[in-house]
Amino acid sequence: MRAPQHLNALRAFESAARHSSYTRAAEELNVTPAAIGQLVRGLEDYLGMQLFHRAQSGVARLDLTEQARAALPDLQAGFDLLQSGMERLKSSVSRASITVTVPPAFADKWLLGRVERFQNQYPQYDLLVDTNGRIVDFNTERVDVGIRYGAGRWPGLFATRLLGDTFFPICSPALLKGEHPLRGVDDLHHHALIHDVSMRQEKRFPTWRSWLRQAGAKAKDINAERGLQINDSAAVIQAVIAGGGVALGRSVLVADDLAAGRVVRPFGDAQAFDFAYYIVGKEDKLNSAPVAAFRDWILAECSESRATVAAPAAVTARRR
Repeated sequence: MRAPQHLNALRAFESAARHSSYTRAAEELNVTPAAIGQLVRGLEDYLGMQLFHRAQSGVARLDLTEQARAALPDLQAGFDLLQSGMERLKSSVSRASITVTVPPAFADKWLLGRVERFQNQYPQYDLLVDTNGRIVDFNTERVDVGIRYGAGRWPGLFATRLLGDTFFPICSPALLKGEHPLRGVDDLHHHALIHDVSMRQEKRFPTWRSWLRQAGAKAKDINAERGLQINDSAAVIQAVIAGGGVALGRSVLVADDLAAGRVVRPFGDAQAFDFAYYIVGKEDKLNSAPVAAFRDWILAECSESRATVAAPAAVTARRR
């Protein structure tokens, strides 16, 4: 027979021997001291020997007998093995995972800095983030949910709006000083323009040309085409942080860098664009418990983020 008889009695004896106390053993095993004593006496009756020396009054002093002292290490090793086996069984239970496809710039500048909070709130789920930037087919690929940037309409997918963008000039704080400090549109003559061409295929996507056109007469002499072109929005922000020039910042992506002072808004109003970030997926996936947890979490995070996204305009107005 593999399993030892009187397992509960053995647990009671081992705990009492380790603590030298029925009371502390009872606290550990969540029973009464009387129950510990009864289990130990039953084990002694089964074995036909005493495990503890007792005074004439019958009160256990919890001094181990020679036979009990010799057997105790083997019993403790056995309980350690049982605990190890239980932990192995628990760890073998498959964990639920959530595969989410995310635009790389959104992952870099917004999502990845927050995912630890999701893991803390939902430790039972593993989050797999795909940032390769391609548009995946939810019908044929192993993807549970996605974040997409657009007008909110994708055939066959349910979409819930997360965050909208506005566009405004951003630069390194260093460009506010020096020989040609950035204070207005005219000062752009002295600084390189950085262009985000990641949405070149979308003709309505704000560019320096469209922003300067709306900025008015003072901007008409600025060459809107010159400068560095980068096809990744996060890389655009890094170039700005490095002091490489002035770019149009997207409010969602630059909010954390603005709050940290890595970039600033030197001048100019924000211009709106009707694209936004959406969480998208197939109906059956969105209703599953893991994906529903991720959806609820990111909606809550976006609700908190909107106040931060709106803050830079107020900061600029106070500085000016």
